[in-house]
Amino acid sequence: MDRTPTHTAAQPLDLTLDAAALTAALVDFPSPSGQEKELADAIETALRALPHLTVDRYGNNVVARTSLGRAERVILAGHIDTVPIAENPPNVPSRLDEDGVLWGCGTCDMKSGVAVQLRIAQTVTEPNRDLTFVFYDNEEVAAHLNGLGHVAEAHPDWLEGDFAVLLEPTDGQVEGGCQGTLRVLLKTKGERAHSARAWMGSNAIHAAAPILAKLAAYEPRKPFVDGLQYHEGLNAVRVEGGVATNVIPDACTVTVNFRYAPDRTPEEAEAFVREYFADCGIEEFVVDDHSPGARPGLTHPAAAAFMAAVGGEARPKYGWTDVSRFSAFGVPAVNYSPGEPLLAHKVDERVKASLIPEAESRLRAWLTS
Repeated sequence: MDRTPTHTAAQPLDLTLDAAALTAALVDFPSPSGQEKELADAIETALRALPHLTVDRYGNNVVARTSLGRAERVILAGHIDTVPIAENPPNVPSRLDEDGVLWGCGTCDMKSGVAVQLRIAQTVTEPNRDLTFVFYDNEEVAAHLNGLGHVAEAHPDWLEGDFAVLLEPTDGQVEGGCQGTLRVLLKTKGERAHSARAWMGSNAIHAAAPILAKLAAYEPRKPFVDGLQYHEGLNAVRVEGGVATNVIPDACTVTVNFRYAPDRTPEEAEAFVREYFADCGIEEFVVDDHSPGARPGLTHPAAAAFMAAVGGEARPKYGWTDVSRFSAFGVPAVNYSPGEPLLAHKVDERVKASLIPEAESRLRAWLTS
């Protein structure tokens, strides 16, 4: 049976709730990108009540740490923003159905993971490794807005560690590394004319045909990187052009997204795309956004212990996540949480409630054994 959530955003977060109920409470704080303040306030308040943690805040980013003098420090990180909330049907507030499935915006990506972080922060007071918990904003939007990046620039010492787990959705399996993502604008030019006298102009949209033909002919590369097989992708994600229905267009832009395996450097990825479209008559090539990939962090001793604790076989992360940023900091990282990646960003986003405390239990075993 569906339920009406007992929590409202006006109430403080109760970290003694079980992980599934805490996920529901987090979902009931609407926090689409750029609107995370209320949730960041609640997380900060809840963590400051825990005497074993030191808590710092920068913007809407909250970092909490133990200082027990352990030989190793592990970072558990998760973003607190979501994609925009659906209105028809609404996916906030949360609801738990009769099959034990929790529905709501962020249940999968990634408030179930954030709930696991908070439960570990509340319950593991004497971990076998020092812990850093990072809760950050603006992950679901442009890279320059990413809160983890802002913390790294302003307070790099807050993110020092030996190994990191990003609580992105992985369906309860460890996913190593991540692919890079490069977005480019391929622009063609023409000359305007009346469409009744098209021969007096040059159609920029027609000029984009070689770009689309190259994309249709693309065969993805599937390299093995540190034992995991990745799957690259090169796709048009937007085409813009046209002035009016009786005008030959003088400009067209094809936006292309290249998802590339972590054995390529950012420079190699850009060079590949430039070369691939070199014979397509492009007038202007613009790099619109670029975030590098990250190799799997599975060779690190902490990763081996983590794998032993959570079980299963490691898989590659095809999407981009902030393991890339940790890799750039020199901190090997993996992805792990109960959410199903295929449900991320969907109107019917959901997670099986029983998987959330299960993920918490596995992390606790790793950090207390």
